[in-house]
Amino acid sequence: MTQLANEHQAVNLSQGFPDFETSPELIDLVYRKMNAGHNQYAPMEGVLRLRELIAEKNEKLHGYYYHPETDITITAGATQAISTVITTIIRPGEEVIIIEPAYDSYTPIVKAMGGIVKTLELSPTNNYRIDWFVLRRLINSQTKLIIINTPNNPSATLFEESDMQEFIRAVEGSDILILSDEVYEHIIFDGYKHNSVIKYPELRDRSFVVASFGKLFHTTGWKLGYCLAPKKLMEEFRKLHQFQVFSVNTPMQHAIADYMQDEESYTQLGDFFEKKRNMFFKLMEGTRFKLLPCKGTYFALAQYDTISDETELEFAKRLVKDYGVASIPLSSFYSQDIDNKVIRFCFAKKEATLEQATKRLRKV
Repeated sequence: MTQLANEHQAVNLSQGFPDFETSPELIDLVYRKMNAGHNQYAPMEGVLRLRELIAEKNEKLHGYYYHPETDITITAGATQAISTVITTIIRPGEEVIIIEPAYDSYTPIVKAMGGIVKTLELSPTNNYRIDWFVLRRLINSQTKLIIINTPNNPSATLFEESDMQEFIRAVEGSDILILSDEVYEHIIFDGYKHNSVIKYPELRDRSFVVASFGKLFHTTGWKLGYCLAPKKLMEEFRKLHQFQVFSVNTPMQHAIADYMQDEESYTQLGDFFEKKRNMFFKLMEGTRFKLLPCKGTYFALAQYDTISDETELEFAKRLVKDYGVASIPLSSFYSQDIDNKVIRFCFAKKEATLEQATKRLRKV
């Protein structure tokens, strides 16, 4: 869709990246760290000071201390961490439960390892809420891993307290492991709280938690993230991590360590994007699209069933070609051929970008 947007000079609200710059202070810190000589390999696990700050951050926010030396590894982005977790765990014939719509990297990696994907498909009919009875029916003796993502891309939903309690009951008495993708942990709106698996010992002790500095600091192109896990799980993770990438960008790790000492660099993120969400929703009032609830992430779903009977892909392509706005068809986030007449917009954009896009969408 980005390629198509470029071809037609469309406003790109498809791919999930900001079109505004990151903090000049953070960029200057990277420059200074380079000049200070931090240009060679970082430790395989990551710069220790950065890991220490991550440990402090999670203890303060979630009440649990991950040991910096044994439980935290800095990765080349969250997607690398996700790939390494799956590669570490899954062997041919083992099953992985994925709740869809889902980030599109999960399934290909599972299949590449010979794993079997079992999906639980959610729909806009009930606001993408999980039916835990159905999920429990997917679990059997071959289930090795369950992947969750909260706040969720693309549905912009959250795991609530009731979901976490149902999740605990679903895996109780089993050896099932959990991959918890929490890259949008600080982008939550309307007073809602992030229910991380870290807060729940029954889940935390069997979980790999993945986070992203790219989402945190508007630096998706830097490809820096991290993984948290109990020591026994992290030992296995690092056996592969050291041969996949060995270590990641050294000066940027040092710069981020300095930058995130100011807690407001990430605690204000929700307010920042909530204003953008509110602006986008207000601007969309003059369109024929029906916006679905958005509790977190920087994505908004729009239903167009009263506008067209076209498939999501057909409609999204026509939106680019005829109206100059790029979106993502939600069908691309499902393994099966599911079409609910829903597309996804990214509102992590400048005000001028959102104004230009919605001006065009009002013509649909």
